[in-house]
Amino acid sequence: MLRDIAIGLTSIVVLGIAAQWLAWRLRLPSILFLLIVGFLAGPVVGLLDPDVLLGDLLFPVVSLSVAIILFEGGLSLNIAELREIGGVVRNLVSVGVLATWIMVGVLAYTLLGFSLPLAALLGAIMVVTGPTVIGPMLRHIRPDGRIGSTIKWEGIVNDPIGAILAVLVFEIIVAGGFEAGVAVAAIGVLIAVLIGGILGVAGAGIIVLVLRRHWIPDYLQNPVALAVVLMIFTGSNLLQDESGLLSVTVMGAALASQKLVTVRHIVEFKETLRVLLLSTLFIVLAARLPTEGAGYTSHGSLLFLGALIVAVRPAAVALSTLGSNLNWKERVFLGFMAPRGIVAAAVSSLFALELVEHGYTEAERLVPVTFLVIVGTVGVYGLTAPSVARWLGLATPRPQGLLLVGAAPWIRRAAALLAEENIRVILADSNWRNVTAARQAGLLAYYLNVLSEGAMEDLELSGVGRLLALTPNDEVNALAALRFEEIFGRSGVFQLPPTGSDIGDGSVAKHLGGRILFGKDATHATISDRVEHGAVIKKNRLTEEFGYEAFQARYEDALPLFLIRESGEVLVFTATNRPAPRPGQILISLVTPVD
Repeated sequence: MLRDIAIGLTSIVVLGIAAQWLAWRLRLPSILFLLIVGFLAGPVVGLLDPDVLLGDLLFPVVSLSVAIILFEGGLSLNIAELREIGGVVRNLVSVGVLATWIMVGVLAYTLLGFSLPLAALLGAIMVVTGPTVIGPMLRHIRPDGRIGSTIKWEGIVNDPIGAILAVLVFEIIVAGGFEAGVAVAAIGVLIAVLIGGILGVAGAGIIVLVLRRHWIPDYLQNPVALAVVLMIFTGSNLLQDESGLLSVTVMGAALASQKLVTVRHIVEFKETLRVLLLSTLFIVLAARLPTEGAGYTSHGSLLFLGALIVAVRPAAVALSTLGSNLNWKERVFLGFMAPRGIVAAAVSSLFALELVEHGYTEAERLVPVTFLVIVGTVGVYGLTAPSVARWLGLATPRPQGLLLVGAAPWIRRAAALLAEENIRVILADSNWRNVTAARQAGLLAYYLNVLSEGAMEDLELSGVGRLLALTPNDEVNALAALRFEEIFGRSGVFQLPPTGSDIGDGSVAKHLGGRILFGKDATHATISDRVEHGAVIKKNRLTEEFGYEAFQARYEDALPLFLIRESGEVLVFTATNRPAPRPGQILISLVTPVD
């Protein structure tokens, strides 16, 4: 028996990580592979039976895992973002939620033949738009402007709202009718919101306090943060059912928005944990799906899925954005992004089980319908949203912006000159002094480690098409190039030449990944040494009178860095690619001033 449990648990982890790797290799949403693998391993092949394997621990483990995932999602929210998009987000999580709930309920009643109570419950579950699938999609699409932040906020905030709404409907069903249960449910929702907000802020305050007072050693900070998350979630649920999800989301957002202590190390730890939890949760939940009588491909189910995509979501967005400052393109794209994720899967599985125990056998249909919606929405949006974003002009086909990893003085100077020519430049550095100096110079700079899993989500990469790894650490440069290769492609990642290496024609070992910047001897130490001895980063507009040959004659030791064409296209000088500057173009280079 113990051996069977060990084999089962090992299979879940191995299959989950294998599905994640396969999705990464094929550049497709991982949730599709996780659900397919879980379904095959469970009801099809019979390798996994989560109910037998975990027994009564199944849904407590799922609930705690979802809490950690939502807390990690909350850590990506910054209240400052709401200054521009707050009104739209507020409407999406109020008007949009209500509209979606009603429309989905009507469709479930008419197309699926659900009873009114069950249709209302499915409508409540379907209001969520999963951040676990929206995040990877946004990283791949990189939509321009505020629309990406709007979609991110909606996805994360909607999850606890949908869970609380589902509890409201569930309590009405169990109470035996609308009149008997609505008063209790309404009071319960108000209490859940109150408790969730108070405990969420309190949990964030506890972590900030212990970090600021240095009451715990560094190696215990992540475990303590995890313990506080679980404590707040469980305590909140004890006071009011399903309020825990709201508590941990508020807790994450509060930590992300405060300025008293840095929580970067906590974010990195939770990101790694999230990948493991998502991989195992989807395998477990998909392995519980029925194979018979589920109606996955029935006309009613497919019509229901299609109506969600082409009617319900666009209508809810249209109502939520009335009078907003979003343009029509942003509204169309917002109406085309509503994939469902882990919270919908977990909540439907939980309530289906509890309703069956209360005698509502029809509730068994909740789970297969929900998983059909998850697979369908992730598949449709994941495969088509990038093309829709480009068609609407919300994702630049050939973005000219640059992500500079490192913010040393000479890098800040080059970034400022590029910004003067309306080139979008983002700097990222783990050195707080460099980041502060960059921000004081009016540059967009992030204080983060680009090698962390959440860096892609934290960075606003709209309009950015290339990465330049410019730190003094050769290993960081190489790993950063590899890390962002999946976004920018091999041709879009660059790094400084490694110190002390003989790169010959400018190529490096394949595992280093990035194209060699500027020249084979242009290491960080070399450039910094030249700057310390008086060299400067200079911008020259070439003319017929002062062309590139005249420039080279004047600055014999010039190291060309960037060339900006008349069209605004930015060319990067590398060890193997030396653009030929022409009159009318702008050359940015490292030169030694001459009298």
